[in-house]
Amino acid sequence: METRMFKVYAKADPAVALKVIRGHFATNHSHINYYIDLTTLKARQNEAQAAAKLLAYYSNYSIVDTIVCLDGCEVIGAYLAEELTKAGVRSINEHKTIYIATPEYHTGGQLIFRDNMQMMVRDKNILLLLATATTGKTLNQSIECIEYYGGKISAINAIFSAVDKAHSIPVNAIFTRKDMPDYQTYSFRDCPLCQKQEKVDAIVNTFGYSKL
Repeated sequence: METRMFKVYAKADPAVALKVIRGHFATNHSHINYYIDLTTLKARQNEAQAAAKLLAYYSNYSIVDTIVCLDGCEVIGAYLAEELTKAGVRSINEHKTIYIATPEYHTGGQLIFRDNMQMMVRDKNILLLLATATTGKTLNQSIECIEYYGGKISAINAIFSAVDKAHSIPVNAIFTRKDMPDYQTYSFRDCPLCQKQEKVDAIVNTFGYSKL
């Protein structure tokens, strides 16, 4: 399957690129016609730093107390905190620095923050950072989780997003549908690829893919 991979480069910085495979893939919420591999972008130092610089460049926030990271984006989140601090973004935290926090997936897929983590969320201005947003379901679930623990979503950042906003909050993404105009997401029941009896290539999530 890897032989079908190609790259989509960010217009503002070619050092930031999506590795994309066209096919038929199943996620937890839908079927999609592209798998976006962000493994090195999230884990390789120079790529993560370049992505953080783009997100900071596109952003215009006055206060960020905590960056809540989903999809394994903690490395990018740490660099993003550094870039925002350089740009003069303030924090109301006691130590005048930005927290990097990640919720835990509990039984049944519920997102939670343990007691020792809740001080990073409660009454804080939250920047939500995720790798990809396709249907917006995980995004909405994350916002509801943060608000349940008393956090205030001030901004949403993503590497790739197929949705423009969530809970009326704009999604600020490096890559959008404009960069992949034929990107499609389908419900399990209405997937045209399934209707054509095209086999699913792999089950995918933010950790990667498993061939079938």
